[in-house]
Amino acid sequence: MVWLKFVHIVGIMIWSAGLVCLPGLYVQRAHVASGPSLHRLQGLVRFLYVAAMSPAAFVAIGSGTALIFLRETWAPWFGAKLFFVGLMATIHIMTGLVIIRLFDDGQIYPVWRFLAVTVVTVVIIAAILFLVLAKPDLAAMLPAALPDWMAEPGGLGRWLGELSPFPRS
Repeated sequence: MVWLKFVHIVGIMIWSAGLVCLPGLYVQRAHVASGPSLHRLQGLVRFLYVAAMSPAAFVAIGSGTALIFLRETWAPWFGAKLFFVGLMATIHIMTGLVIIRLFDDGQIYPVWRFLAVTVVTVVIIAAILFLVLAKPDLAAMLPAALPDWMAEPGGLGRWLGELSPFPRS
C-alpha cells in the first residue's frame, strides 16, 4: 500500500502543478508572434496537457479510488475532499477546452482570467491539502441546521433516491 500512496502523491503533485502553471503559458500567447514561436508554445502547452497532466490526473484519481477501499475512508472530511477533487477535474476539462481554442488566429488569454483561474486553482489545492492533513471533524463544525443526511455515508443517495430514473430494488 505504501507504493500506491507514493504513486497517488506523485500523480496529484504533477496534476496540481500543471493546473497552476498552464494559465501562465496561456498568457504568453498574446506576446508570441505567428510562426515557429507560436507553434513551439502550442506544442509545449499541448504536451504538458496531454502527456503530463492528463495521465497524472488519471493516476491520481485511479490510485485515490483504490486507496478509498484499501483504507476504508468514510468520514465527512473525505466527502469534502472528493468535492474539491471534482472541482479540480472540472478545471482540468475547462483547461482542455481553452487549449483547443487558444491557438486560433486572433485569440488571447486575458490577464484577469489568468489571475482568477490561478487563484481559484490554488485555493482548491490548498483546501484539499487542509482536508487531507487536518482531517477536521466537519460534522461537529457544521451548523445544527443542516440535515443529518449531509454527515452520513450514502445520505445523498437516500435523499435523492426517489429522483433516480433507475431505482434500486
